[in-house]
Amino acid sequence: MNRGRDRRGRRPPAGPAGPGEGERDSLTDVPGGVRLQKVLAAAGRGRRRHCARVDPQHQVIRVDGLRIPSRQDLVYLALNKPAGVLTTMSDDRGRRTVGDLLGDREERLYHVGRLDYETEGLMLLTNDGDLAHRLMHPRYGVLKTYLADVPGPVERDLGRRLTAGIELEDGMASADKFRVVERAASRALVEITLHEGRKHIVRRLLEATGHPVSRLVRTQVGPVSLGKLKPGTSRALTTAEVGALYAAVGL
Repeated sequence: MNRGRDRRGRRPPAGPAGPGEGERDSLTDVPGGVRLQKVLAAAGRGRRRHCARVDPQHQVIRVDGLRIPSRQDLVYLALNKPAGVLTTMSDDRGRRTVGDLLGDREERLYHVGRLDYETEGLMLLTNDGDLAHRLMHPRYGVLKTYLADVPGPVERDLGRRLTAGIELEDGMASADKFRVVERAASRALVEITLHEGRKHIVRRLLEATGHPVSRLVRTQVGPVSLGKLKPGTSRALTTAEVGALYAAVGL
């Protein structure tokens, strides 16, 4: 008996479409479209074979439940920003900028959020406006993780105080997670995770608790980690990383 057929050899009627299986995710052939296999291959999923044609400019394509970047004109980068670099693409006063680190590129890229002048670490850059907007919007609560060098000793209840909330000049602010990574006689290295996006929020939170930051490095944005990326260099995000970012903001 053929699988998927009844005893008379008939296929069962198709059931109703599940959530998210609307027109945008349909594999119905698009006249004049691009072969799905080609789109998947460009996204690093070339082993899958499909004969359908799709419109990568307008259709959303998912593999194993995750959306994949299908438009070839969209760029997704991770950058390790050193201290002493402005979070801007150019500066009329000649100061070193994120744009200088990226060099000449054809795409007009936007930085997702900001790091202040002396803060180091992970920045995301893209020309995908929908994704960038959601990653920065407080509604989606994308977590950012930092390592901070602070004066020690660190009180045992500091994590509890930070997660409970600290009153700042512009209102209450809190961390989502906190832990001490290293302790020394007069210094400590702490890790703090939060979804807040207010200016200098990590520095202000820790200073308000009596631990002013001497060095601050962002190590993670949502599912994307800094890893071993060298200061001043950038890399393209993987298909899995971009898919995880889409998922983190409901795209």
